[in-house]
Parts: sequence; structure tokens; C-alpha cells
Amino acid sequence: MPVRTSTGTWRGSLKEGEGTIELGSGAYSGAYSFPSRFEEGPGTNPEELIAGALAGCFSMQLSAFLADAGFTPQRVRTEAHAHLGRDDAGAAITKIELVCRADVPGISAEAFMEQAEAAKGGCPVSKALAVPIELDAALD
Repeated sequence: MPVRTSTGTWRGSLKEGEGTIELGSGAYSGAYSFPSRFEEGPGTNPEELIAGALAGCFSMQLSAFLADAGFTPQRVRTEAHAHLGRDDAGAAITKIELVCRADVPGISAEAFMEQAEAAKGGCPVSKALAVPIELDAALD
């Protein structure tokens, strides 16, 4: 299976510094800052990228589950709202809400919800948000 790589670089102090996030594929490179994370400043932030990854993964996984159940979706659109808050250790993603709207001919609301719940726990990004993270850190 492939390994996907992205890079985050930060320069300076927490509040005055600035950073960039680059996807290994080259499809995206964007700036982020303290204001773009903790206020409403311009630029992206890691939480927004996680929300985007989850929305895309969930939509694709739900489409696959629906097809496996015999229903071909015309469209699955998902918004993911990542809430940045605080826990006992400091800043944290405290909740992610998925809002999905789909056009799936011939499926009942109950059968659709069953597949949506399965996709919520079954997409790789959902699973990744609960796995241990390994760290290899060294000074240059």
C-alpha cells in the first residue's frame, strides 16, 4: 500500500511566526499562522485540512458501501466541521461533525443511515484519528 507524505514547516514564535503546509503530491501548498488557526485570519490550518481529508474519505467510503449494498449514488457531499477547543492538555480538536447529503435512488432513509454509520467508522481517515502516532525527532 502507498505511503502518503505531507510537510509542515513553522518559522518563529507561536503568535508571531508563520508556516506552510505542503502535500507530497504537489496538489496543495498553503500558508498558516496563529490567526488562521486560533482566530479568523487568512490562510489554512491543520484542523481545516483534517476536516477536508475526513469529508473526502467519508464521502468515498459511503459511496463504496452504498454500491456494495446495491445502490448507486448519484452524489455524496459531506461537510466536516472540526471544532478547535481545549482539553486538559491545551488546544485540541474536541469534536468533528459530519454533515452528509446524498442523492441515492431507491434507498430508504433507514438503509442509508446504516451505511452512513458504517462509513463513519470505516473510512481510513476516521480510523487514523484514533491510532497511536509514532515519533522520530532529532536536531539537525
